[in-house]
Amino acid sequence: MDYRIEKDSLGEVRVPANAYWGSQAQRTYDLFQISGLREHPKMIEAFVMLKKGAAATNTELGLLEKRIGDAMVQAADEILGGKLRDQFIIDVFHMGAGTSLNMNVNEVLANRAEEILGGKLGEYKIVNPNDHPNFGQSTNDTVPTAMRIMSRLMLEDLLEAVDRLTAAFEAKGKEFDKILKSGRTHLQDAVPIRLGQEFAAYAAALKKCRHWFEHAAYELEDLGIGGSAVGTGLNTDPTYRFKLVEKLRAWTGLPFRNSEDMREAMQSNLAMSALSSALRVFCLELTRISNDLRLLCSGPLTGIAEIVLPPVQPGSSIMPGKVNPSMAENLNIVLYQVLGQCAAIDYSVQAGQLELNVMMPGMAFSAQFALMILTNTLNTFTENSVVDIQADEERCRYYAEISPSLSTALNTYIGYQTASDVTKQALREKKTIPQVVRERGLLDEETLKKVLDPALLTEPGIPGR
Repeated sequence: MDYRIEKDSLGEVRVPANAYWGSQAQRTYDLFQISGLREHPKMIEAFVMLKKGAAATNTELGLLEKRIGDAMVQAADEILGGKLRDQFIIDVFHMGAGTSLNMNVNEVLANRAEEILGGKLGEYKIVNPNDHPNFGQSTNDTVPTAMRIMSRLMLEDLLEAVDRLTAAFEAKGKEFDKILKSGRTHLQDAVPIRLGQEFAAYAAALKKCRHWFEHAAYELEDLGIGGSAVGTGLNTDPTYRFKLVEKLRAWTGLPFRNSEDMREAMQSNLAMSALSSALRVFCLELTRISNDLRLLCSGPLTGIAEIVLPPVQPGSSIMPGKVNPSMAENLNIVLYQVLGQCAAIDYSVQAGQLELNVMMPGMAFSAQFALMILTNTLNTFTENSVVDIQADEERCRYYAEISPSLSTALNTYIGYQTASDVTKQALREKKTIPQVVRERGLLDEETLKKVLDPALLTEPGIPGR
């Protein structure tokens, strides 16, 4: 491979001759071969969009020569259009604060702009990574801003996936609304419930979780760009930050706003905590729901087997014909991984000192990874599992009618203790509740029919009245 020699404040660095990155990205690449993972495309897009806005704004303010500013905007648009994506080479786990990522972006933009203006890669005679793409900026305000933009953009995709899953559960709630089944508490038989009521409740839980995401989105829309090194705005035009955020709003269609206090926006990563909290609440709720589905489809002969999840692949390499709840299992695996990333975000957020949190590369990776895998698994789980869930209506009703907890409806008529005796006798003699009530002569047939009609036990009210 041919190389060129670049110089920085530490000395000479050998960089591949045709590379658009420069000395600082190369140093990082050589030092931090940690995970083999690169920044998510949305993080690159967020960062490049931010740099595009900065170049355009500083050009409008007369702080950058127009031909240089225009060349950087053109370079940014090319990257946003999909070009040069392989030039962002640094590992997601690199030096503190994200200086390496900031400089990787600066170097690619500078080299491409230099090329557009007739220069050569690595010469920086016209466009310099620090003087032009980074004009009026610091790692300390660009990285947290890009991280919030990236998270907000990816959260938009996640919200769409959450809404699709919620709608699928709501549809099943309506489809299964007339299917009677036994409720279960403590994994023991309980009073009847409708299968549709269970599924409608799953949708209601996910709707509550959405409020947490909406709050996280609001916090992520608060941007501290313009704070430069420590939040004081040194080396920036007083109107720069407002004009830049206005551009970001127009380009994304999202209500980004300027932070009221740029020092706070740099010291604190509360927005990432809000995202972590929303992800955690959602994952805990969906884990519960996923486990319910796995229980309800257990069997097919020795379990509950009230629902059938769509078969998507053979379930065993040794047991012929076995089918597993593979989609629900995949969902749980991903949910646990997301919860782990939430813990990493939380630890990183609390690790800031004074004017800066240097753990941002870690929290940025955890956010992008969690949002990506959660969005993907929700989409495939909805499409390949929930929308095609089937109910075994006959089995559901059988369980509802033989449940000893039907005796709960007798409390008003014969008292709790007598109803308890009826239940014990029914279980001991393997009889139904109506059979025992008739044998004991506790209620006449007409009243018994009204009181123990399982269909009347799934709504508020006193059965038989």
